[in-house]
Amino acid sequence: MAEPLLSLRKVTAGYGEAVVLHDVSLEVPENGSLAVLGRNGVGKTTLLLTIMGFTHLRGGSLAWRGRDISRLPPHRRAAGGIGWVAQEREIFPSLSVEENLIVASRPGAWTLAMTYKLFPRLAERRRNMGHQLSGGEQQMLAIARALMTNPALMLLDEPFEGLAPVIVEELVAAIKTMLAGGSIAIVLVEQHTDIALELTSEAVVLERGAVAHRAASKDLQKDLPTLDRLVGLRVATST
Repeated sequence: MAEPLLSLRKVTAGYGEAVVLHDVSLEVPENGSLAVLGRNGVGKTTLLLTIMGFTHLRGGSLAWRGRDISRLPPHRRAAGGIGWVAQEREIFPSLSVEENLIVASRPGAWTLAMTYKLFPRLAERRRNMGHQLSGGEQQMLAIARALMTNPALMLLDEPFEGLAPVIVEELVAAIKTMLAGGSIAIVLVEQHTDIALELTSEAVVLERGAVAHRAASKDLQKDLPTLDRLVGLRVATST
């Protein structure tokens, strides 16, 4: 069996003395896609921050392509191929769109031309400052900037939150295109359960900082009692 791209083994983590995650184990294969679901406050964002190295790891281990990265600082994890799109987007407001992209650039398939092809709106606004963009455009820029690091894994923290449906459709199409390229994996935290399960092949549901359920995304889409019980929000599945 092939070595997973990322694996967590009994990870317990949090902030200072506060423990948020409890014995979390999961794997993401090369080019895989994992949805992380659950109610607010169950530890979904903390899971992504732990993968990036921003929390206090109190137990367990994380491995990247078989190598232990449990004590590796965030910048080393990013350099190794883990990209992160924070919920707050965190673009540089005083830099232009193009400057935001160039500053993150690392060698690889995702070039400036490729990101502009994926997000034509950004090409049109390449000279606009970050603070001059709409919320949807800022989210596009955040994803494009992460792509410019040419990651093997991208962590997406609620990328569709607060966006108009037409923008959500554009972002969903872009993520599908990314995954179709066969060179990137994603871990997607998302409140839009239907979209998260549509975009991914596997899913885990967190409850009180622990994995309460895991399944193939297509199976969880049909398991409405489990979604109602653990997520508490049922949305009609997209076609």
